[in-house]
Amino acid sequence: MNEKRVLVDRLNRKINYLRISITDRCNLRCIYCLPPEGERKLKRKEILRYEELLRIVRIGIKLGINKIRLTGGEPLVRKGVQEFIPMLTALKGLHDVSLTTNGVYLKDNLEMLKAAGIKRINVSLDSLKRSNFKSITRSDYFNEVREGIEKARDMGFYPIKINIVTMKGINDNEVLDFGRLAIEEPYYIRFIECMPISLESSSLAFISNSEIEKALIDTFGPLIPVVRGQNDGPAKRYRLDGGKGEIGFISAISDSFCQDCNRLRLTANGMILPCLLSNIEVDIKDPLRRGCLDEELIEVFLKAVDLKPKCHAMNLDSHQRVYRKMCSIGG
Repeated sequence: MNEKRVLVDRLNRKINYLRISITDRCNLRCIYCLPPEGERKLKRKEILRYEELLRIVRIGIKLGINKIRLTGGEPLVRKGVQEFIPMLTALKGLHDVSLTTNGVYLKDNLEMLKAAGIKRINVSLDSLKRSNFKSITRSDYFNEVREGIEKARDMGFYPIKINIVTMKGINDNEVLDFGRLAIEEPYYIRFIECMPISLESSSLAFISNSEIEKALIDTFGPLIPVVRGQNDGPAKRYRLDGGKGEIGFISAISDSFCQDCNRLRLTANGMILPCLLSNIEVDIKDPLRRGCLDEELIEVFLKAVDLKPKCHAMNLDSHQRVYRKMCSIGG
């Protein structure tokens, strides 16, 4: 391979970001992620091994991938993750490696994460009330999550982003509480619109971020725009006057940001997804386990990028659904 290959799709979007779901298992059962009866878990042999993940990332780096986010399921429940993360962050060519976690095991892994060079953490926390947290997650780990967030703050992790999937009639009455948290603490609060992924209840729970924004402005005053940084995701960023932290809005349904999408997703069972809100997938595990050459894996990446849609088809009036559960995608 003489010429430099890069991941650029048909709309000239440069793809430099890979989100990797390292497991479909989770110690929570959030209502927007899993049905009450749960979901069939992947067998061990179906899940990409760590050495396979590292090879895929090395190929991605050759093609211009320089940003990685580890997701799940819950990434910190996978056995051996404490050894895998330092191996990942040691790869030359990665500018940024970060983690999305539900926070339950965060406190016990912060030393490892810091030693591995991870500075940015996203924590899913959909309620600031223990009783409501328990209803949403079907688990009683509220104190563990809060302790993990506070320890990460004290250890100097920055930014610490707190992700809230806002749901009508479930936690939308806590919007102002999260706004106050962004004033009192140096956290980046991210309001995420509930997406219609597999679970029918997701559509019923939808509330637009424009409603959240109005509620915050009516109570706290104007939202002051924040200039986007190099490693920013799709959130529109603001701060409140006098606040230590930030407010952000990720509005995939009501205000699509597809035109700026720079990412691919890798599922725990080895499928590359060109778009979160699409059923398109490309198998990279099969060629990998057939003993393919690096050039064949490069072609898999290029095919996935070529299939990346102009925009997703999900909107408030759409009847389309993504068939995968969120637990198998990683968000």
